[in-house]
Amino acid sequence: MLRLRAGMEILRDTEPALAAEISHRADMWIIEHGPQFPGDAETGVLGKSQEDLERFEEFANDAACPALDSETGRCDVYAWRPMTCRVFGPPVRVGDGDGLAHCELCFVGASPEEVLDCEMSIPHDLEEELLEEIPSTDETVVAYALLG
Repeated sequence: MLRLRAGMEILRDTEPALAAEISHRADMWIIEHGPQFPGDAETGVLGKSQEDLERFEEFANDAACPALDSETGRCDVYAWRPMTCRVFGPPVRVGDGDGLAHCELCFVGASPEEVLDCEMSIPHDLEEELLEEIPSTDETVVAYALLG
């Protein structure tokens, strides 16, 4: 969230028209999906209850990210993209480590063994250390972070 917000500040100063377009897409995304957001729809902070977390698993999964330019498919905030976007693609362990998630478009035609051979380890200890340095560990979605 903080990375995206910092990026939007830079864009507002350097490319105000692009920043305005991204903000508009984020506003439209929130109008469409905000009422179902499993958390505080005003602040964008994801709820922490088990019910909220379960609802989040299925929340807006088919919705295009507001950071994507629909004409080019380009991420307009690529330099400031969240960690999820930085690691999604290669196979990574999720949850308790039983599931191996990956971008299926990156592995069309690959066997399960080939996917497993590409597994990427995430340095969770380092991630935890870095999180301790961040003033807020609230979670949200891209649209709310862009508007911060």
